[in-house]
Amino acid sequence: MRRTKEDAELTKQAILNAAVEVFSERGVAKASLEEIARKAQVTRGAIYWHFENKLQIFDALYQNLHTPFISRILEGLEVEHPNPVGQLQELCTELLLEVDENEIRRKALTLFLLKCDYGCELKSYREKHVEAKFEKKAAFSIYFNQAIEAGHLPADTDPDVLALSVICYLRGILMEYLEAPDTFNIKKNAPKLIHSFFKNLMT
Repeated sequence: MRRTKEDAELTKQAILNAAVEVFSERGVAKASLEEIARKAQVTRGAIYWHFENKLQIFDALYQNLHTPFISRILEGLEVEHPNPVGQLQELCTELLLEVDENEIRRKALTLFLLKCDYGCELKSYREKHVEAKFEKKAAFSIYFNQAIEAGHLPADTDPDVLALSVICYLRGILMEYLEAPDTFNIKKNAPKLIHSFFKNLMT
């Protein structure tokens, strides 16, 4: 039974990996389950075992990006840290560097940040994915709230504005990198860029 579950999970991941490729090449609207099945080297029946349609695959790709991201942020909050702002700086740097180390994640981010406009059939997922962005902002805000409580930031600091600023900054770095990964040395630039953002917040 264990082997069967492992095989099923491997098949599901193969489908998702193939979908990233097909969606990126063809666009979600023009992509078909047949193309995804061929790319994944599975049958359409195998796809239907895991997903009802390609829109569910699209959403699963987003969740595969969002869920681990939120988990990493929340895991950091479970550990007491003498400097929450410095802790968040380290986390942001790590998250950026990990994108360069994971090709599938990089391709999925490219799909969602640069190639997806949520038109037509994808409109139903726009609101859901926007809500996920609020979840990220709320998680980042907790770090800044902790910093305020510890006296590391002024009492009148708006944690939500700082959280939104971090998200916009990270998104900008990612888009610059994903547009030209061969010319943007993220391993060299990410630590410097993140430090540049956080240095004025450190006390």
